[in-house]
Amino acid sequence: MHPNCRLYLAKRQEAVVISGKKLARQIREEARDDVEQWVSSGNRRPHLSVVLVGDNPASHSYVLNKTRAAADVGISSETILKPSDTSEEELLDLIYKLNTDHHVDGLLVQLPLPGHIDERRVCNAVSPSKDVDGFHVVNVGRMCLDQSTMLPATPWGVWEIIKRTGIPTIGKNVVVAGRSKNVGMPIAMLLHTDGRHERPGGDATVTISHRYTPKEQLRQHTQIADIIVAAAGIPNLITADMIKEGAAVIDVGINRVQDPLTGKNRLVGDVDFEGVRQKASFITPVPGGVGPMTVAMLMKNTIKAAKNILLYPPERIRMAAAS
Repeated sequence: MHPNCRLYLAKRQEAVVISGKKLARQIREEARDDVEQWVSSGNRRPHLSVVLVGDNPASHSYVLNKTRAAADVGISSETILKPSDTSEEELLDLIYKLNTDHHVDGLLVQLPLPGHIDERRVCNAVSPSKDVDGFHVVNVGRMCLDQSTMLPATPWGVWEIIKRTGIPTIGKNVVVAGRSKNVGMPIAMLLHTDGRHERPGGDATVTISHRYTPKEQLRQHTQIADIIVAAAGIPNLITADMIKEGAAVIDVGINRVQDPLTGKNRLVGDVDFEGVRQKASFITPVPGGVGPMTVAMLMKNTIKAAKNILLYPPERIRMAAAS
């Protein structure tokens, strides 16, 4: 065997573990510079308002991460806590007040909401120009049409991981496991769309799997995939036997499972990390992969909102949200 071949095989034994924390630090530094430049030019400091309904511990933890990140990059923020029995109308009234408050640049309502509140109605109530989550129907529509918009933070984070790591997408086979409207669908949209458009896409060939995709059929798709994005919320959905040598694997899953040794809960993704890393070229860990990127992209969206980069005629917004 040629010595270079042996060297290549030695290198290929384990995947490069992509540090989402490190990439997120870079993005937050960019955001911090952006904010300071904006403020030093005589503009008001960007402000993010977060509405949190109920006492879901995970939601409280996520919101704390977001407000800490805001402080880190120089964005002022507030968290508005509402009890879990808050009515839908009360929540919509609050959103209307924040929409019309000129001191509020970015606005997000932390999901999930209590069962008696219609999440879609709430997402559509947030002004698209303040919608830092990118969930308003106008922003979703613009994303699907490859137009500049507020991109949902987790899919945008996945996109940035792929781009900044130098993983090629043009003409590549991609499997996105999971079809949720906030994660799976936008990731597939960003990866398959035209790279020459206003909001450039990845020009990949994308297959989306979901709960009705038979496991054997999923395996057939993942075995020819150059990139696998696991976003189904199922621990160990993607195992080493399902991927080809050298595939890039991005794990978006966040699952709390009980550790059989300690009996304590721990966070795992949708990918069998230890098994898959022996075969993949790149892999993201859970925690420390996509999670920190989500928060970093949210900061970018807040700056975009503060700069009023996206201005929509109000009457069109009302018509779109009501339809």
